[in-house]
This record gives sequence, C-alpha cells and structure tokens, in this order.
Amino acid sequence: MKRTLTKKERLNSKKLIDKLFTEGKSFFVYPFKVYYIENSSEDKLPVQVLISVSKRKFKNAADRNKIKRLVREAYRLNKKVLFEYLSGKEKQLAIGLIFTGQTILPFNQIESKIILILQRLIEQDEQTVG
Repeated sequence: MKRTLTKKERLNSKKLIDKLFTEGKSFFVYPFKVYYIENSSEDKLPVQVLISVSKRKFKNAADRNKIKRLVREAYRLNKKVLFEYLSGKEKQLAIGLIFTGQTILPFNQIESKIILILQRLIEQDEQTVG
C-alpha cells in the first residue's frame, strides 16, 4: 500500500458531506471533532476523509492551510491501520476531521491525536459489530 493521499481518498461529494454531518455519528478528541458514517460509494476505497479548519478561529488563510497540511500529513502516515482493518471487513467509511483548537499545534501532537482517532474509529466499529 502506498503512503499517499490521492484525490479519490478525499471526500468531495456534497451529498455525502451533508449526510455525514446530518446522519453521521461523532466523537471528540481534542482538538478534533470527528464525524463518521458508513459509506457505499462506487470507489472501492475503504476510507474517504474531509479535513476542515474554522475560518472564525483562524482568520489568516495561511494558518488554516498550515493546519490542514499538518493534519493531512499525520493522516497520510498513519492511515494504514484503518485501511487494513476496513479492507478485511469490506466496509467503507467517510470521515470528517474538524480542527477546533485555538492555536496551531506541533506536528507530533497532531499526529498522536490522529493515531488516537483512527484507533477509536476501529473500536467504535468493533462495538457496533460485536
């Protein structure tokens, strides 16, 4: 498996994004609010992800873009665990990661939170199945 984040892995369907925020389940791991929903798209990708940073909290676009870059990189490096779990189950997920922090965090803190989020998504799925 390549450690890339392709365009197909990014969530960009308006219908699915609306469905994610209205019908999806959510949990909070500071500084992220995480929404997720089981997805049945034509693409055989196990996970599609959406990353968002509030314009209200970060007025400067360069700051928002920096946070999104850090989150994307942390996700890209650690998505393997979730991909392998979902490939075995033949499930597909749509995930929304909303950054709610007040300041730009260092990469190692963001990465540890992303790892925690991915583990929690696996645990949530195991609880619903089991």
